[in-house]
This record gives sequence, C-alpha cells and structure tokens, in this order.
Amino acid sequence: MKILIQNGRVVDPASGRDETADVAIAAGRIVTIGRAPEGFAPDRRVDAQGWVVMPGLVDLAARLREPGHEHEGMLESELAAAAAGGVTSLVCPPDTEPVLDEPGLVEMLKFRARQLSRCRLFPLGALTQGLRGEVLTEMAELTEAGCIGFSQAEVAIRDTQVLQRAMLYAATYGYTVWLRPQDPWLGKGVAASGPVATRMGLSGVPVSAETVALHTIIELMRSTGARVHLCRLSSAAGVDVVRRAKAEGLKLSCDVSINNLHLTDVDIGYFDSSMRVVPPLRQDRDRQALRQGLADGTIDALVSDHLPLSADEKTLPFAEAVPGATGLELLLSLALKWGQDQGLSMAQALAPITSRPVGVISSSLGSLGASAGRLVEGGVADVCCFDPQVQWQALPAALRSQGKHTPFAPSSTGFALPGQARLTLVAGTVAYESAA
Repeated sequence: MKILIQNGRVVDPASGRDETADVAIAAGRIVTIGRAPEGFAPDRRVDAQGWVVMPGLVDLAARLREPGHEHEGMLESELAAAAAGGVTSLVCPPDTEPVLDEPGLVEMLKFRARQLSRCRLFPLGALTQGLRGEVLTEMAELTEAGCIGFSQAEVAIRDTQVLQRAMLYAATYGYTVWLRPQDPWLGKGVAASGPVATRMGLSGVPVSAETVALHTIIELMRSTGARVHLCRLSSAAGVDVVRRAKAEGLKLSCDVSINNLHLTDVDIGYFDSSMRVVPPLRQDRDRQALRQGLADGTIDALVSDHLPLSADEKTLPFAEAVPGATGLELLLSLALKWGQDQGLSMAQALAPITSRPVGVISSSLGSLGASAGRLVEGGVADVCCFDPQVQWQALPAALRSQGKHTPFAPSSTGFALPGQARLTLVAGTVAYESAA
C-alpha cells in the first residue's frame, strides 16, 4: 500500500531533522522525505497538518502477560494499547507463566505477535531456568528462537557465583545481560526508605539496595567483560554510579521508568495502591537526578514499565497490592512532559523513546537494521503521527490495555498529559488510527 503523509512536522531525533515535509511510503518502506517523487500515486493521503511525524516509539520494558493469560486475550489487548500509544517496537521480560526459558515458548510468542501485526516484539530469555537463579538456560538456543538478551526480570540472583558464570558465558558469545539492580536482602520493603515510609508505617527499601547491587554488577563486568543493560534506575546515587562506570568505558546502558521520572514517595498520599510500583518511588532529589541523567545521556532510555493488573490484584491495602501499572499508552505523553519540564527541544524529548533505546538492542534488529528508531529514506516505515496540541487525562475506562490502573489517573495526580498519537504505522501498515 502506498501512503503519503502530507504537511506534517517531521522530527527525527537521530538525524536532527525537524522540518515541515511530506513522507511517501510504499511496500512498507519510506520512499522519500520532503517532496513525493514524480508519478507517486498514493492509495491513501494523510493530512498531518498540525501533527508531528516521528519514528515509532521503542519501549524497552513492557509485560504483556503472555504466555500465561492467553484465555484473557492479553497479547491482543496489550499490543493494541502499544499501537495506540505510538509504540512500534517493544521488549518484554521473561517473567511469564511459564517463564521464557524454552525456545518453543519464545517462538510461539513471536509467532502470535507477528499474526497480530500491531507491534514488533523482542523477547528477553530467562537468564536461569525458571528464574530460580541456579542453573543457566540454553542461551544459544533461546537466541536462535528470537531472544535479544537475557534477564532475571524482578528475581535477583542470590548466588553471586551463578551471576558471574552467567555474565562470563554471555560475554563469550556476545549476549547482553539485562539486570535490575536491587539487592535481594535489602530490597524487601514496599516503599522507599525515608520520612514518608516511616510516617506511614511502611517497610522501606533503602538506596543502598540499588547501589550495592550496582557495585556488584559493575565489578563483575570488569572481570567478565560482559555487556549489561540496567533496568529502571531509581536513585540519585545510582545515577552517579552509572555515570562513573560509563566514563570508565564499560559496556553499560540503562533505563528509567516513567513512574520514577515523574513521581515521588509523597505521591503515595493516603496509601494510594496505584502508586505501588517497582522500583519504589523515591524522594524529589532522586527524581531530579533521574531527569538530569536522562537529559545528559547517562540514562539511555525512558520505558513504560507496563504491567497490566486486574482490580483483584491492585485494589488492596498498599503493602498487599501487586506492584505495577499500565503505561504503554502514556509513554509518549510523559516523554513530552519531561521534555517540557526540562526545557528541551522536541527532538531531545523524543530521543529517549526512539533512537537511544535502539542503541541498546541494535545488535538484534535483523532486517530493521540501521533504520530502526529513525525516519530515513529506504528505511522501514515504522511511524507515529501525534497531535502535540492535545491535552488529555489518563481516564482508566478509556485505556485500551486490560490493565486500568495507572498512577497518572486524574484521581491520583490530576495533571494533564500533552500530546496524543493519531496514527501508527508498522512497516507501512496501519496499526492504529484515532477516530478523532
């Protein structure tokens, strides 16, 4: 199908392009950016006047609850939510039911995602069998099945020797290890340690739970040569540790969640269980350090940390509620809000959800190649068009995800979200189109 997107503001963070131009698409690829070629006869014209035309979003952390919840149609609903948020590529952790530790499970998941044609799916394989932290998985076989890296999700490896062996094996074959830095013994609380947790009687998670784990991971990186992606930093001290490690030249990347980038422990209010997330919301100084770290490139990517949960899992006392929130449909708006708060350009605000996360997974992109996270002539047409003038609120009933719980609902934060996707293309095929 030939599509001509006309009169839009084309923003490509990778190249620095920011201009009014037309984008001509044919056979799933971008033919030209600027003026349509002579004789180009589109099957469809899209008037993008007043819209921003950008690369499709790349989300490095989104749980889709499959395998395990096929009977609920979770993959369909969550990939539809991704497309509605402008997300065209996402990475899913291995903590499904059963765990993604066998090639057959990975192949099935990728096959189902391809059939839906809503979003590109890049699964992470389990680092250890069953995420039990004891026996390493068959990483080579999982890679052949389609895994782009290996993770323990939220389950820390208690035996440091096992982690060392896993990182050494991964380094030998060029695999990336994805780890969330949290010490299993220090990180057992439900809220960030501090005055708020103390006043509310909630068990605390100290900053040292993150920094102790970070120092362990970094020391093992030095000895093994492994490439590591750190998932969801949460503290100012953690940002400083990562900044020093990157300056040292270690093969290290990291991300931050939309929740920790915008919220603090004060937002818990009167035990609002929608604010129960992992890592826990910390103090304002941590939020400011995370914002600055994302702006200066210490933190590579902004992620939704999407986890759809039911009312039975979330409508509970704070300490008993399952941690997590829906976020796929909010990622674009919260990136824009962060950019506005930091005084950044449009391209700078969009880079952590397009070109910069692609740098983390670039070795696993296959046919996408150098065009992933970019708008480039000849490249794959993964495109998001959004209206930057729209101000909207995350009303739970309006979310396409089956998870209706978000800390950014009007009842929790109340602030308006800027920008909303109007059209999402995956390889030149319409994956989402707004009725408005």
